[in-house]
Amino acid sequence: MTRRQIEDHLQELGDLYAETSGGGPWAWNQARGAFLRRLAADVRRPGFELLIAETTALTGCAYGFPVRGDGPWWEGFDGYLPGRLLRLAASGSLFVISGIHVPSRVRRQNQDRAWNLARRLQKRLLTDHGAAVAVTLVNRSDHRTVEALRSWGWRYIEGDTPRTALPGPFRVLVLET
Repeated sequence: MTRRQIEDHLQELGDLYAETSGGGPWAWNQARGAFLRRLAADVRRPGFELLIAETTALTGCAYGFPVRGDGPWWEGFDGYLPGRLLRLAASGSLFVISGIHVPSRVRRQNQDRAWNLARRLQKRLLTDHGAAVAVTLVNRSDHRTVEALRSWGWRYIEGDTPRTALPGPFRVLVLET
């Protein structure tokens, strides 16, 4: 989607996020607003791409941006990435997937199948940008998202296991093509 198309669909994207992020209606407004602020910041990044899946309504989306070895995207990733990933970033072969939002059934059913909606969206982002590896940053306490991502092919970075994770509020997961 273009930036203009994203602006035109902000309400729908916010609704999708609220519906797929868990919690209940009481938490949706706050979570929805935070999501829209993060999305607005990401949209301004060079190479940003947002893919949507829809039937009669928006059913899923995934978005992110290619990265280089320097720049503001490193906020939150500092100290988490091994040298191999830093070299990929410097060569333009690293892509940050900021978010994948799909219905809860996609998180639970057929997670390991190539036709799974989340798997197709993340693969398309990487293919479109010619990236060899994707990284994503997940709140350490969000076990549900870490579990879903791992079922879609993501793995912990080298040396990171649930027992040996670096201290801090986040965990970095890696997806290789």
